[in-house]
Amino acid sequence: MAKRGAALELAVLGLLHDAPMHGYELRKQLNSLLGWGRVLSYGTLYPCLKALLKAGYIAAEDPTGVPARGRRARIVYKLTAEGKEHFTQCLGESGPATWDDDNFGVRFAFFARTDSPTRVRILEGRRSRLEDRLENVRVSAQRGRERFDAYTRELQRHGLESVEREVRWLTELIDRERSGGYEDPPPADPTKPSSTTNR
Repeated sequence: MAKRGAALELAVLGLLHDAPMHGYELRKQLNSLLGWGRVLSYGTLYPCLKALLKAGYIAAEDPTGVPARGRRARIVYKLTAEGKEHFTQCLGESGPATWDDDNFGVRFAFFARTDSPTRVRILEGRRSRLEDRLENVRVSAQRGRERFDAYTRELQRHGLESVEREVRWLTELIDRERSGGYEDPPPADPTKPSSTTNR
């Protein structure tokens, strides 16, 4: 996968791994997955789908076979066997590209399907990258302290605190992963009354 579109391609493969979807639903799910700060346009999504179709990782089909009057038929996209294999291979990668700002969030969204050693390598790589960034920002802030106005200094302080917070979060995740990771709670027993039931 090309570095620039790697996160989007992985997200599309991951969502289609769960269920086939048409473009509108896929875009909605991707916007939810990618977070509030990024809105995915159809102009970005459809070239990605076209590339995945060409690579043989997904297939497209018209479930009705008949286009609706005045509208294009809704094409449903689904993962192929090659797509599933490629998705699994991508989840096994843990190199520097997986620590990038653009890729890390998507990789983290699929951590439940990633083995623990790979999760730890990605978390440690991300933390290391942020610690380097933190050091560079601190040095830069010290050098330019006299030249910057109060608002610029405040912006730098905000940036530092954000990165420090993420480093602490990553450290907690690494510690938790090394001590056994997350366990999903058992499903609620519908025959037993809930402890939150009003009495």
